[in-house]
Amino acid sequence: DVMMPGMDGFEVCRMIKKQDNIAVIMLTAKDEIDDRVKGLTLGADDYMVKPFSFEELLARIYARIRNHFPNLFGEVIVGPLRIDDRRKEISMNDRVLELSPTEYELLKFMAINHGLVLSKTMILDKVWGYDFGGEENIVEVYIRSLRDKLGDKEHKLIRTIRGAGYRMDLA
Repeated sequence: DVMMPGMDGFEVCRMIKKQDNIAVIMLTAKDEIDDRVKGLTLGADDYMVKPFSFEELLARIYARIRNHFPNLFGEVIVGPLRIDDRRKEISMNDRVLELSPTEYELLKFMAINHGLVLSKTMILDKVWGYDFGGEENIVEVYIRSLRDKLGDKEHKLIRTIRGAGYRMDLA
């Protein structure tokens, strides 16, 4: 933020850019063109004026990460799953799964966090978004659908952890 107490955001940006090639997004109420130009000239990779949309901020962060780490969003292999983020496909044992966009995001989130217990609230926040206004049982519906598509009749891949959530177990 440009208007931080003590050292302003312009100076912080200058210091960060001297030491490292870290992406900097300035978030500030200062909306004058001169302020934007100054921030970008000092090395900021982006400049957003308050108030801003949280979804837009996330998209801009995602873009910065993608620019700094172009291979990060390629293909990831987790156990028997191959996640191809560019094609928005997940295959299991070389068989492409037919997934809706929400199923894709849910399975990707669970696979990347395999071995961890994920609560319904955490899943809702990460897959549907923090402002989702629907019912929590939507997670159960999508978990059931994923189990069917994965052939997980005995719930060995996606385990229900009573009172806590779900855990994906991948070898």
